[in-house]
Parts: sequence; C-alpha cells; structure tokens
Amino acid sequence: MDIEVLRDYCLTKPCVTEETPFGQDVLVMKVLGKIFCLFSISNFESVNLKCDPEKAEELRANYLAIQPGYHMNKKHWNTIRFHQDADDNLILKMVDYSYHLVQLSLPLKAQQAINDTL
Repeated sequence: MDIEVLRDYCLTKPCVTEETPFGQDVLVMKVLGKIFCLFSISNFESVNLKCDPEKAEELRANYLAIQPGYHMNKKHWNTIRFHQDADDNLILKMVDYSYHLVQLSLPLKAQQAINDTL
C-alpha cells in the first residue's frame, strides 16, 4: 500500500476531511467529524480501521496482517499491517466498510447529507 493511494482513496469519499488531532505524524480521516481511518505518516506500516466486532474476529482469524486495533478499542478497530497477507484490494474494501460503519452511526440528517452528495 502506498500512502498517497490510501490518502487519496479516503478523500474521494463524500464529506471526508483529513486532520492531525493526535500530532503531526498521525493522519486521521473523518466523515462529518467521526474517525474511520488513521495511520502514521512517517512510519507508514499499517492502518487502523473501524470494524464490526464479529467481522473483526473473522478477519483476524483469517489474516496474519489483521490484529486488534493498536491504541484503539480492540473490539471495534483493527490494525492492518502492510506487506503481509492482506493485499491492497482487501485493505481498500476494509476502508469502504469502515467508512460505511461510521456513516451508519451518524444522525439520519447527516446520513442524508452524505447521500445527497452522491
């Protein structure tokens, strides 16, 4: 995974912004103010993505690259290490899933605002 590919992919999604609330090294992607993706800029070896707890367990059981979220709620977040058994296509699908989960957690008015941009 290339850092610019991941960043650009996240920014193509409706209502996404990027911030560095945890310091200049951690790039955080948010949809209407809620985090769905974060990763280190200087040490780009992994990405943290939100995930449904049952799906998270399944993914962790099937991929060595997918572990409980580092510095995150381990029930709801996964850390995916690059250059292991999770390819770029799987990671981008997990980005989509994380974005979708966060979108569904937003108030209905916010969800509608996102749908109106499509």
